[in-house]
Amino acid sequence: MKLTLVRHTSLQIAAGICYGQSDVDVAASFADEARNTKQKIAHMHFDAVYSSPLQRCVKLALTLNLGNVLQDERLKELNFGDWEMQAWDDMPREYFDEWAQDYANLAPPNGETFSQMQQRNIAFVDDMLVTSPQASICVVTHGGVVRSLLAHVLNMPLKGLFRFNIDYGSVTQIEIFEDAEHAQSGLKQSATVPKIHFVNL
Repeated sequence: MKLTLVRHTSLQIAAGICYGQSDVDVAASFADEARNTKQKIAHMHFDAVYSSPLQRCVKLALTLNLGNVLQDERLKELNFGDWEMQAWDDMPREYFDEWAQDYANLAPPNGETFSQMQQRNIAFVDDMLVTSPQASICVVTHGGVVRSLLAHVLNMPLKGLFRFNIDYGSVTQIEIFEDAEHAQSGLKQSATVPKIHFVNL
């Protein structure tokens, strides 16, 4: 299965604001940005297209004109809870610093941890592996989701997430395929092998 992960384009929001799962609209430059993203994937064929239900992703998925767009809640960005739509500089410094040191396991007030987000992202991928193991799938989603899936296929700690630069409108492609030798031996956890084709195109 090949997953082409497309991050949404830039947003109509002031710099320095935490937006996570808030349904922020795209910026005025959307048409040009979407055109650039479309050119990056023009040579690719997709059997299915999935999107986060937030409008910044759905609008791009529809504009790419790749076919029917299926929305999936598991592809949403991290839920920042009470921090949503607040300025990063206004966050309680002591708690924010503690969270920043262990965001894999700590959640913003009434939000979720990066580990919880990654688990729902992985659940989506696992379902695709069952239903469409040979498919090429376009997934229009968020920077946090792209980073979490890269960390998953690389088996790396979530603390390294932000070493990945994932730009607005960028394209990242991973492939997950069955290892026939391991599959025949019944070792389920070793039956899939990930490969990263490119990051942040």
